[in-house]
Amino acid sequence: MISPRIRRLALDYETLIRRFDGWPVIRLVAQQGQPPEHYRFALSVKGLAVAPGGDIVERGEHLVEVNLSLGYPRRAPQCRILTPLFHPNFDHTTVCIGDFWAASEGLDDLIIRIGRMIAYQEYNVKSPLNGLAARWAAEHAHLLPVDSREIAPPLREAAPPPPPIALAPSIGEMTPRPASEPGPRETVAGDPWRGKIVIP
Repeated sequence: MISPRIRRLALDYETLIRRFDGWPVIRLVAQQGQPPEHYRFALSVKGLAVAPGGDIVERGEHLVEVNLSLGYPRRAPQCRILTPLFHPNFDHTTVCIGDFWAASEGLDDLIIRIGRMIAYQEYNVKSPLNGLAARWAAEHAHLLPVDSREIAPPLREAAPPPPPIALAPSIGEMTPRPASEPGPRETVAGDPWRGKIVIP
């Protein structure tokens, strides 16, 4: 029997593939596991980084790693940024999402939220991982967000429902064919694939 966690992992993967297919802002670049438990996403979102000289500069491409622990989805995914980022809610080991995580949240929605955080569309200066970035953001709120584009892919119109399928009769509804009646297909010269179709 498939465990609820495995079902959830499979559903997350299917949703990620469907939702981000062809969307240039968020791309799934690697996954590991069957179904996947480890992911890497490339986010083409403007964020901030600290240059070697100490200047704060824009950075347009970010790599995020997501690990779904054995406690997932009850426990929040472990997320970390793999590229330089100057943000109150990121450090080199983690992304601060714990205060907002709920088991009902989809992994796709979490990745979109991380993208919004990178763009400074969402940030929290009250309990930061990076105090310097929190102070900078509080003093420069007029410059934010860094990227105001929509991070989530546009909603796709739902495909029309398929036409109803005529169900075959159940075993109790089948009427036995008399032995003298021909079968559903008459054959010609012993070849079962030639001859006319007879609909009883």
